[in-house]
This record gives sequence, structure tokens and C-alpha cells, in this order.
Amino acid sequence: MNLNLYGHRGKWLMVDLGISFADDTMPGLDVIMPDPAFIKEQRENLVGLVLTHAHEDHLGAVQYLWPQLQCPVYCTPFTASVLRAKLYERQLATKVPIHEIPLGGRFELGPFQLEYVTLTHSIPEPNALAIRTGSGLVLHTGDWKLDPEPLIGSVTDEARLRALGDEGVLALIGDSTNAMVPGRSGSEAQVRATLTDLLGRYPNRIAVTCFATNVARLESIAVAAAANGRNVALVGRSLWRINEAARSNGYLKDVPPFLSEHDAAYLPKDKLVMICTGSQGEPRSALARIAGGDHPQVTLDPGDTVIFSSREIPGNERAIGRVQNLLVNKSIEVVTADDAFVHVSGHPAQDELVQMYQWVRPKVAVPVHGEQRHQLAHARIAQGCQVPHGLVPGDGDVVRLAPGPVEVVTQVRTGRLAIDGKRLVPLDTGLMRARTRMVHNGAAVATLVLNARGELVTAPQVAVMGLLDSGETDHEVLLDVVDAVREAIAGLPKPARQDDALVKEAARVAVRRTFNTSHGKKPVTDVHLVRV
Repeated sequence: MNLNLYGHRGKWLMVDLGISFADDTMPGLDVIMPDPAFIKEQRENLVGLVLTHAHEDHLGAVQYLWPQLQCPVYCTPFTASVLRAKLYERQLATKVPIHEIPLGGRFELGPFQLEYVTLTHSIPEPNALAIRTGSGLVLHTGDWKLDPEPLIGSVTDEARLRALGDEGVLALIGDSTNAMVPGRSGSEAQVRATLTDLLGRYPNRIAVTCFATNVARLESIAVAAAANGRNVALVGRSLWRINEAARSNGYLKDVPPFLSEHDAAYLPKDKLVMICTGSQGEPRSALARIAGGDHPQVTLDPGDTVIFSSREIPGNERAIGRVQNLLVNKSIEVVTADDAFVHVSGHPAQDELVQMYQWVRPKVAVPVHGEQRHQLAHARIAQGCQVPHGLVPGDGDVVRLAPGPVEVVTQVRTGRLAIDGKRLVPLDTGLMRARTRMVHNGAAVATLVLNARGELVTAPQVAVMGLLDSGETDHEVLLDVVDAVREAIAGLPKPARQDDALVKEAARVAVRRTFNTSHGKKPVTDVHLVRV
């Protein structure tokens, strides 16, 4: 969930505004994003938001956070198409001012002179951003790799990067995701060759799952399918959105229109390849529903094959394993990157990082994007490339690049927001802590009716969620809880029984202690008190 801010002469430039996805520790949530409170408070000084490319972790939060920022957005045409589709779903398509910048284009925002530099990645139109100010030139790489045969789009603009290096780069703010991976990331052309071979090996229906935004991979699958006499269908809404964005910008022009999942049902098994969403095991994705047997139109049978043309994003291993196990249990063959060369990363491995530093020759290296271990590995590579200064920042760090020594000068408050149903909520409040406790310990509600003397008019009523079954033993447990609450109220001094807060707390503690004794659980407990 990238969000970067560059400050100069009292103005701020935002680069990227992305999301991440919730994991098992965040019950009820799907999407999380950075809290832009720092820049929201001074948005009159925010000159604009520049997007490097159309991946979710770089633009996915615009549709949720733009109302707090109210700034113009700048991006290349393909990224603009993807963003408009997202904004349309949030009724923001006519409100957000989007300025399309051509590949390699230059523009100016306040004190910042900006230039897009063409790179290669696993999506069309990835860009580095050259940021010129009166204090120096900064190169913000975004996501990138060095692919000599990207198949979609142009190769990395080596000449422009070398020219920037000759001009003099103050700092390189660079992708660290694969800084621990030796060698090079590999080329999409190699994947296409492997897929062409693989699709000829299997006699029945074939499904391929990949990142929906990897347009080159969609083309590779289509080319491989055609070479083996198969038609291609798209299964999953996000694939259709990317297909539309790609074709509207001149990509996939040599690929015949994809079939719908409805059309796919009428083709012979040996004439079909389906591209499905769900490479990360997302529970509502097409592949997860197919594996679970609840997709309305698509099924896979014993003897069919599923190819995972993707990598596992850390944190998604369990979800992916769950889907793969469902498939294997149905006698469906599963092929992953461990079995064949069906995926290449979109991020630079060590040799590519070295190559970038040799071209750009910055004075300062600031590794970003990745976990701290990746950033530290990146910093060591930069040091080995004779970069004079390096700094690994943390969330909220304000790094002075110039003038003066490179250092963290202060910190600003950072946090995370999440989409919870229809609301945007902070993750650092009691809401999510309470929900997590309920997941692990259950919940209970005790209802008390007291008269004017502070005496119970009737037996306490206790309702429990997520702790008990409906058997006789559990009924006896509830009676124990009721007795404990009754004794706790009776044990209070008479003046204390007139204090609602003290009564509620005594009942709450009694409920939790009883369940802790019987079940080893301390449920989240609420107490309703009625006085008559």
C-alpha cells in the first residue's frame, strides 16, 4: 500500500496511493490502505498525485481516499483507463480530475518538474518518475525489472536512464522486493515458450490462473492456446476490466476476442483454455469458487488441469494451499512455478539492481517497497555499487535528501485504514481489537433487571455467541454463569448497587471469570442494566 510524499518549498507531491489486502488477523476486512491524515491536514499544499502504474498496491486506494485529498491525478493512458473503471464503481468518475501524460512525457506541478521514464514490469506502462527541484534530481523507480523481451510495451529506456545519470541524480528511491534474489528476474518470452509446450501436453480442459493485470501473460496464454488449437475464455470480472483497458489503449490488438464463461461451457474439453482470477486463493475469486464447486457456470472435472502462472504473495500461502488441495482432491492436476517455468517476477533481482545503479549513479540510495530485510539487502547492494550514502526509512520517517546531510529529520503520524463493510475505519482503534478478541474468545451479553433498592427482580439473562453448543452440558454452564452474576451483584455493598457502572463491571467480571474457569476463554462481554 504505497504512499510517498515529496516536499519542496512548502509544497507536497504525492507519488502512488495503493492498497494491501487483509489477512487472517483482520476478521471481516478485505482491503487496507495507508491513513493520509498528515497530508489531508495540509491538502491546500498538495500539488497533485502522480501514479507510476496500475497495480493495486500503487493506485487501489485512490477510489477510497481521493475525497479526503481533492487533488488532481496524473498517469499514463492505460493507468487512467484502469483508474476510471474503479472510480466509476464509487460514483467518482466525473469528480476526480485525471490528466493523462504520454509515455516519456514531461509536466510541472508547483516547484516539481516531472518526467516519466519507461521501464518494464508485469503490467503495461510502468514508469519511473524523475523529479527535478531546485535542490536536485530524484529518481523514483516505482516497480520495475529489466526484461529484454517484455512482449507488451517497450523495453526499459536505458538511454534515458543513462542520460539522467550523466545529468546527476541526487537520490534513487528504489524497489527492494527482490533484493535478496540472485541473478535476474527472467523474461516474459521464456514463460510464453513454456506455456506453449505445456498446453500441448494435457488432453482435457485447462485453466490458467494469473495476476489479472499481467496483460503480457494474457497474451502469452492466448498465443500458447492458439498454437495448440484451443480457444480462450476469461473467467472473473477483474480480467474483463483489464482486457477492456488493454484493448482501449492498443494492447492485445492481435489477440482474438476472448470468450465468456457462458460460451466456454459449450466447447469440447480439448478446445478450451480458461484464464481465471484467483491466483492468490482469494475466497470470492473465480478459481476458488470453481474449486469449491459453487461457480454458477464453470466446472472442472477429474483429469482437467489448472496452471498457477503466478507467485505466492507472502501471507497468501494458506489460502492458495486451500484452493490447490480442493482441486487435487477432485483429481485435477495442479501445475505451479515449482513444476515448470510458468511465471517470472516483475521486480528486479540483484543483477538488475546493480545494472540500474551503474546507469544512474546516484549520490544517495533510499530502498523502499518490500519488508525491512529486503530494504537492507538493497542498501548493501547500493553500497557495493559505490553509492556514497544510503538510508533505509520506516513508515512515517521524514527524510531530508538535500540540502545538508541525508538523514531522518522527524516523523509524522502514520496508520492504516480499512474497508469494513461500507465504512472506512482506522485499524489502530478498539474496534478491530474487540473483533479479534471475539473471534478468539467468543462474546456474551448479560441482562440485569434491578429494583430501586439495587436488588435483582429476576434471574440474570445471559446470551453467548461462539462459545457453547446446544447440549445439556452447555445449558448447565449457563446456569453456572447466571449464579456467578447473581452472587457478584449480591456481594456488592448497597451504595455500590446504586451505581450503574459498578454493577455492570461486577457482572462483566463474573461472566468472564466463570467462562475462563470452565472453558479457558474470556469472552468479550457486554452488560445491559434495566432499573425498575
